[in-house]
Amino acid sequence: MEPYSCTLIKVASVQGTAVLDSSGKNSPLISVVITTKNEERNLENCLCSVKNQSYRHIEIIVVDNFSDDRTREIAQKYTTKVFLKGNERSAQRNFGAEVANGKYLIYLDADMILCTSLLEECVSRCECGEFDACYVPERNIGEGFWIRVRNFERSFYTGTVIDAVRFVRRELFLKAGGFNEALVSPEDLDFDRKIREIGRVGIACAPLYHNEGRFNVKRYVDKKRYYTSGIKKYTKKWGKNSETMKQIGVQYRLIGVFFEQGKWKRLLRNLPFTVAMYWLRFNVALAYLGI
Repeated sequence: MEPYSCTLIKVASVQGTAVLDSSGKNSPLISVVITTKNEERNLENCLCSVKNQSYRHIEIIVVDNFSDDRTREIAQKYTTKVFLKGNERSAQRNFGAEVANGKYLIYLDADMILCTSLLEECVSRCECGEFDACYVPERNIGEGFWIRVRNFERSFYTGTVIDAVRFVRRELFLKAGGFNEALVSPEDLDFDRKIREIGRVGIACAPLYHNEGRFNVKRYVDKKRYYTSGIKKYTKKWGKNSETMKQIGVQYRLIGVFFEQGKWKRLLRNLPFTVAMYWLRFNVALAYLGI
């Protein structure tokens, strides 16, 4: 295997609660499952961040949806475990879990970059019996004003009912049946609910960074419109109970999640971002309504 070079995007480490031997000796294996589709621009940053983890006992699994660029060539510089699988991300993630050898799984998109202490913190907190799965704070990075707006918005979601666990015991993943491959979009919410029914979940301190490049508002709204059919299937499965209505309803999505637990104070301190965020959320709501 060729030596990797990590001179691309760099992110800071955040002090976690690690208690394990980060050399990997006598430490459980973590399987990092990365799903890809024509990600030659982003994948190397993601793989570098995995290789640079303070926790060393890791296997990298790349599940590629038949890319026609250099995605697989890049992946093969970092791991021999590169597989082909389509069609949706859920099927790729489930396949990655099937071929994984780790006690723990973390699933990533190719445009994500890990803080160096993230895996060490997550495995430590799970091994000491505190959690079975972890939410990971997500920070949006990229170019321009709208990336800062998206990062501001995303900061309200961590650990709420519109977030989803990302690090999980593999046995729990399999017990829950993995991701529902019939759902496109709310498969994360569906998976999270199944995990919460059978395990203990918590929030990591260390973040990951979602590199969105230059944010395109129209492309973002169009993507949300594409997800509408999945929302309907999700509602049919879980019923219109209070949690479902929080996840898909206007009241919580536009008001509750931003105001609960005193978070409304941040809205007042960041009025330009607040106004822009609500403009964006309003357009997403129109997309869901088919307008």
